[in-house]
Amino acid sequence: MSWHPQYRSSKFRHVYGKAASKDKCYDCVPITHNINDNHFCAVNPSFIAVVTECVGGGAFLVIPIKQTGKLDPHYPKVCGHKGNVLDIKWNPFNDFVIASCSEDATVKIWDIPNQLLKRNITTPKKELLGHARRVGLIEWHPTADNILFSSGYDYKIMIWNLGVVDAVISNPVKILDAHKDVVLSMSFNTDGSLLATACRDRKIRVIDPRAGTVLQEGSYKSHRVNKVSFLGNMKMLFSTGTSRWNNRQIALWDQNDLSVPLLEEDLDGSSGLLFPVYDSDTHMLYVVGKGDGNIRYYEISPEKPYLNYLMEYHSHLPQKGIGMMPKRGLDVAACEIFRFYKLIPTKSLIEPISMIVPRRSESYQADIYPLTAAAQPALTAEEWLAGINKGPLLVSLRPGSEAVKSLPQFPDQEPLTEATDLSQQQEAQGRISVEDKQKPREIEHGRKRLKVEESLPENQQTCLSNGFDIFQCPPPKTESELLQMYYRQQEEIRRLRELVIQRDIQIKQLSLELRNLCTDTDD
Repeated sequence: MSWHPQYRSSKFRHVYGKAASKDKCYDCVPITHNINDNHFCAVNPSFIAVVTECVGGGAFLVIPIKQTGKLDPHYPKVCGHKGNVLDIKWNPFNDFVIASCSEDATVKIWDIPNQLLKRNITTPKKELLGHARRVGLIEWHPTADNILFSSGYDYKIMIWNLGVVDAVISNPVKILDAHKDVVLSMSFNTDGSLLATACRDRKIRVIDPRAGTVLQEGSYKSHRVNKVSFLGNMKMLFSTGTSRWNNRQIALWDQNDLSVPLLEEDLDGSSGLLFPVYDSDTHMLYVVGKGDGNIRYYEISPEKPYLNYLMEYHSHLPQKGIGMMPKRGLDVAACEIFRFYKLIPTKSLIEPISMIVPRRSESYQADIYPLTAAAQPALTAEEWLAGINKGPLLVSLRPGSEAVKSLPQFPDQEPLTEATDLSQQQEAQGRISVEDKQKPREIEHGRKRLKVEESLPENQQTCLSNGFDIFQCPPPKTESELLQMYYRQQEEIRRLRELVIQRDIQIKQLSLELRNLCTDTDD
């Protein structure tokens, strides 16, 4: 019997990393020498922020994304902390708001001016006081506005609502006290209803953040976890850590069962940490090594073997931290699907690295740019705290496209069941097209045609669209809500047209049968 190799088809098989030229890098940047295991860099389409060295406290730089080249040694800093800055994160819904946490046990929220900085920023917009020891991690909620998570060395995770008017907030809306040691990593699922954490006690936990309950907890004797990440709607977790022989190791877990990993693999014998970065749009997973210059990337599939190795980007310059550009800041004309910002403290350099799909055509490649998360929140802080879940608003990266609002998702009886899986998401992307535009007056016309549905028999009424009653919903208050209602009505109109066509066919068939019966009777 002959052996036939199995080849796997993938549009991302030949993705390669391309480092930016020297004139497009950020030179002479005093990058921090802190040994904390964080990214130390945050990027959005307007700015790049990086933690820097500062005497007498902690500070970070905020540089306009287009201001490449050598940095002025007297460039203004954001310096309001009394201890070293340990983590910084941009607000995903506002490019001019950034959060920082520090060894001084505080979290601060900063407003960054639109114009070039001319002096140091020392007064924060808000200050969060609640942790008893230094704060090592912060994370913004992926879909709810003004919700921030912070984790400190007091073993507590605090949830903050920044929508209040107070400049100093001392009482978080929720305290998660489920850990017995320092939290090393936090990651949200797609709609932010679940939080995965990696702890120094070597355990991975999946937590319901609003209830404060641990839904799943697990550890594996041969895998000491350092970082953990949700893999979008795949219902899986990915973790990096070390084996019992101190080899760098990766593992894949079923989020409903953390007793045994689905996959476990040793990478190498280096001592540096591994940062997992998952792109839910392309289902690609990047593993960035701290202390070396390599970036491995894989493709995730819902079936075995789950993890498919693609390639590795090599560089002789070691990276201390890494920043990731959101999808809306990529160069789609160059088929760029991801961009890293690599911190090289030995050269005082920040080097952009673009991950590119090789294509000959210069036109927009829709197959590698599915709908991605927009820069608008899907929920208010009060709605999320009340128990409502929604996926992120979606937008096309095609120039001139508009945002598409996600459908509401309410908690199910099974807390670990995702509201939408990969196939449903792809069907929704094909069904609700951003480019499906009509004249505004057709919206009212569509509402009138929807009333026909009320006169149908009870067994044929299908007014619910993914659990949302179109006829009993409140009137739209914003443009995005009106757009959401418009697309739903267009979907119902198309369905009604198909129903009319089917009934026309049935009428013709019945008329033919009646004619045949009349002919047989005459004979």
